[in-house]
Amino acid sequence: MLGSPAAAAETIHGALARAYEYNSELNSARAGVRVADERVPLAKSGWRPRVTGTSGIVNSSNSTGGAGTGLGRTSLSFGVEINQSIFDGFQTRNNVQAAEAGVRAERQNLRNTEQNVLFDTAQAYMDVLQNRQIANLRARNLEFLREQLRAARARFEVGEGTRTDVAQAEASLAGASAQLTAARAAVASSEAVFRQLTGMAPGALQQARPLQKLLPHTIDSAYAIAFAEHPAIAVRNALVDSSLFSVKAAEGAFLPQVGLNASVSQSSTYTSRGNTSGTSASIGAQVTVPIYQGGQASATVRQRKEELGQARVDTAVARDQVRAAVTSAWTQLEASRAAVRANEESVRASQLALNGVIEERNVGQRTTLDVLNAQATVLNAQIALVEAQRNLVVSSYAVVSAVGRLSASRLGLGVEPYEPEEHYEAVKDMWYGLRTPDGR
Repeated sequence: MLGSPAAAAETIHGALARAYEYNSELNSARAGVRVADERVPLAKSGWRPRVTGTSGIVNSSNSTGGAGTGLGRTSLSFGVEINQSIFDGFQTRNNVQAAEAGVRAERQNLRNTEQNVLFDTAQAYMDVLQNRQIANLRARNLEFLREQLRAARARFEVGEGTRTDVAQAEASLAGASAQLTAARAAVASSEAVFRQLTGMAPGALQQARPLQKLLPHTIDSAYAIAFAEHPAIAVRNALVDSSLFSVKAAEGAFLPQVGLNASVSQSSTYTSRGNTSGTSASIGAQVTVPIYQGGQASATVRQRKEELGQARVDTAVARDQVRAAVTSAWTQLEASRAAVRANEESVRASQLALNGVIEERNVGQRTTLDVLNAQATVLNAQIALVEAQRNLVVSSYAVVSAVGRLSASRLGLGVEPYEPEEHYEAVKDMWYGLRTPDGR
């Protein structure tokens, strides 16, 4: 019976798997990748023909002065026109490459969002576990203080204690009750965050362990991995490529444009004198040479160049941010390891001290206040240990996230991975169709 709850308890990997499948922020980022995929066929449409159908009807009448006679006419026309761009100053080619770079950027942004969601979920899991443990410790402390209050009153009644002992015990009990209420509120708050991330309220949770296999051996190796693999840097690199092709596309507005056009039309005219009809067709080529566009093309090129410069600066910013994140996570991990060892020893020593103070109080060598202070020391040490254990697990996930390796596949979550390439391959060369690949 004691083993059943533990067997049914949720693990941190189970929570991460649920977040990977159901988290709204992550699903929104996946939708963002699909939106970016459609920019590629949009750009490729510049290579494809434009076919336009036209039709019209015109009624007209003419009257001749005082004679009172007139002529009515009805004209019907139907036609098809085709326009095909032959050369557009390489604008379409560069727009396609810019769109493809944008797709790569969105995929890396999805990886970054996945990392953030998984880390937030791991942190929320440990917050729930920590706050529940703290609430349990404070509940046990409340029971201990109630027993001390009963003992102080009993000693006072037989003349072995003082009213001060009773008052001190009552004050400690009141403070502990308020702290327990605050602890339970913290539990409810952390459970709400957990539910937001995973879509389900947390049940019984197993104690999690820090990541070991995915951690770099040294901080220098962590820097090297992060600079090579972190999606935040990869996003900026892809945006630099996209901006570069956007500059070239804007420069194409200064080059000649060559296009072909063809049309065929059928017209019929109906009058009181008879009907006439005819068919006309034409085909031709057109060359357009831009001379001056009011400064619009020049301003667009300058703007795209400034965007390219900003994108390159943003890459340096991302590298600095990643370096700072690695440093912070690594030092926090080392501090947490030391804190766990120190607090384990503090709990052991303070518990021994409390037991000794209680024994000494029982023989009259200590007061109730001494026992209350010793119990407060034990409680603080226990809470500090719980917090250090939580920080150790969270900081291990933070290091893996900071180097860019916090993913469902590397964690072995056992979920079906989302493959953005499938949607891209389905839409990149589509010429027509209103339905999305998933049937919407």
